This record gives sequence, structure tokens and C-alpha cells, in this order.
Amino acid sequence: MSVQTNRTEPLEESEVFHILGNDRRRAIVQLLAAADGQIDVSDVATEIAATESDTTPVPNNLYKSVYVSLQQTHLPQLEEDAVIEYDSDAKTIRPGSHFDDVLQYVDGHADDYSRVLQLHLGLCTLGLTIIALAGLELPLFSSIDPVLSSVMMFLAVAASSLYQVLG
Repeated sequence: MSVQTNRTEPLEESEVFHILGNDRRRAIVQLLAAADGQIDVSDVATEIAATESDTTPVPNNLYKSVYVSLQQTHLPQLEEDAVIEYDSDAKTIRPGSHFDDVLQYVDGHADDYSRVLQLHLGLCTLGLTIIALAGLELPLFSSIDPVLSSVMMFLAVAASSLYQVLG
């Protein structure tokens, strides 16, 4: 049975940092992202215990300790913040409505931000190339006004940035 939360307001950045400030909660988010959909709590506990353990196999008392802390502390907190949906009967978790909001702060998951930076880098590189070729007075590029092309590239980067900020 999943306890549904009614939280609809977005997470504040400070709340996201609080969530990710704990190694176990951060691990839950990372493991769930890698699972692509749903993951068993026992698998999460095993992975976390293995990470925290210096021995192989993982000591049973450590596994039990991690499992209990997930059940009593971390999963309820993540569910309350709508980061996960926890089915306490099936002992599974899946992404909640705010999962992506938290995931974007985890290393390696800033895809949208990375794409915007790549677009801006590409536009700047294109603009600099056009200016350089115009300065060399090559036949096709000698008619291009370097100032006008610079302004056009700056406008393209500004429009893209504005779209990202407002979107």
C-alpha cells in the first residue's frame, strides 16, 4: 500500500539540498534513477550496505540496520516530499512527482543544463569562426559584416538563455 502525498508545490532548493545532504537518501535517488522505474527496498538496502561495508559479503547486522533506517527514516522523508512513491506492502519504490527535481542536482544528471551549455558554446564558436573568416577576407565570407554577425550570435545566445530562464 502506498501512502500518497498531496504535496503539489515545488521543492525549494534548500529542501533538495537537505534531501541530498544524506548519503543514504542520495543513494536511493541514484539507484532509483539507474533502475528506470521501480526498485525493491531490499535491493536498495543491499547496495547501500555494500557501499558502507569494508567487508564482503555484507554483514547481516549492517544490512538490517540499513534496511530499518530506510523504512523508518529515509523512505518516509522522500515520500513526504513526493520524491518517491513507496509501496509498503510490496516493499518497492518508484519515482514520485518531484523525483526529477531532485535528480537534476545529482552528479551526472544535469542533461538539460549540459545541452544548453553545449548549444551556447556551439553558437559562440560559430560566431567566432564567421568573424575570423570574414577578417581573412575569403571570397565567400568577405561580404559578411563581422559586427553584424557578432550581434546576431549574441542575440541567439541571449534568446536561448531567456527561453531557458522563462521555460
